[in-house]
Amino acid sequence: MTAVALKEPTQSRSWAVPVGLALICLVLSVASLGMGTADIGIGDAFGLLTGSTDSATASIMLTFLAPRILLCWLVGIALAVSGAVLQGVIRNPLAAPDIIGVTKGAGLGAMLMLLLFPAATAGMIPVGAFAGGVLAALLVYAFAYRSGTSAIRLALVGIAISALCEAGIRFLIVRNPPDINAALIWLTGSVFGRSMSDVWQFLPWVLVLVPMVVFYARRLDVLGLGDDLAAGLGEPVERTRRIVLLLAVALASSAVAVAGTVGFVGLIAPHMARRLVGGRALTLLPSAAMIGAALMLVSDSIGRVVLQPLEIPVGLVTAVIGGPYFLYLLARTAKTTTSGK
Repeated sequence: MTAVALKEPTQSRSWAVPVGLALICLVLSVASLGMGTADIGIGDAFGLLTGSTDSATASIMLTFLAPRILLCWLVGIALAVSGAVLQGVIRNPLAAPDIIGVTKGAGLGAMLMLLLFPAATAGMIPVGAFAGGVLAALLVYAFAYRSGTSAIRLALVGIAISALCEAGIRFLIVRNPPDINAALIWLTGSVFGRSMSDVWQFLPWVLVLVPMVVFYARRLDVLGLGDDLAAGLGEPVERTRRIVLLLAVALASSAVAVAGTVGFVGLIAPHMARRLVGGRALTLLPSAAMIGAALMLVSDSIGRVVLQPLEIPVGLVTAVIGGPYFLYLLARTAKTTTSGK
């Protein structure tokens, strides 16, 4: 399967899109401060910017709402950039961290920490999730390697490893029924109850890894031409593929470690960005990052207001949004493949 070639926009429009998306995310962030179970309105959120909000309300927004909004930004950016890299390297429009095994591997690692080591501190859960995501990615690469890797082998092996990790998660849930509540909440994906300490722990991963991915933007474009042509242009295909895959896996695993298994953001955001700015990685990556942040902000806000005073985890909302979009992509890809024949 190959992605549909889209007409590249002009350079000025390509850079105007991510800037405009960033401004939309800022507006969504301020509006999201005024949504939730507390007696806080959107007017209070905008009043926070001007200093007209009373101190008690401002304290609630800064202590409880601001960290989860910042995490929506960081998790959305990490998952979207990771998905854009995976789709480019594997050259498959359906590739994403939650489809090729990284997210499920991270989920299995967290489950092992939660259920098999109940005495472990809360800080050990992200460690287990990160280790699980990296191990799943290493298994995918090892089983796909045959004197080099190919895009189709990486995709097929990734789906198989994802299925195995999902089976492991279900086995642990069945084996440990008294202890599954915390695990199930984590597996749905949520930014509820997060604090600024979670933000500070996750921020360095995004600040370091995303610029590194952007540094490889030109090489991602070359890899997208195919292995033979990329090698003919002097690109060390296998080495570059290993590096960018490692960066994508680290981004996805760190995001899952802090927010749980949030699905479909890494699939949807790159597709939307590609339709807006084309496939050139240097503008695709920032656009996808901002769309990922916007998806997280919108999903988290919906989850907070739909069933007040109850909250729907952000991962369930992204699944409701992403499921139909995934079916649309499947139908569109199948139609393109058939017409190509």
